[in-house]
Amino acid sequence: MAAATVHFLLVYSHKDQRLVQQDEFRDSTKATSAYAEAERAHMSSEDYEIVLIGSDSIQTIMKTHGHYFRSESNPLFAELMLSHA
Repeated sequence: MAAATVHFLLVYSHKDQRLVQQDEFRDSTKATSAYAEAERAHMSSEDYEIVLIGSDSIQTIMKTHGHYFRSESNPLFAELMLSHA
């Protein structure tokens, strides 16, 4: 049986070169609503990259979209690594 898809909302600041928001959703409707809200919140700035990615796990996202997680000094990265160790 295939693993259920989990949706990850990532907001990356190019100016700060770090992930500034990461949310996890198991409900696709809530995920798309959160994505639309993040797009609206940052629409006046070209500094932010906002993506919604579906995957089986955050570990897969870290492999396929690793550039969002590069900095180990990033508090979100450190928290993520501790929670999935």
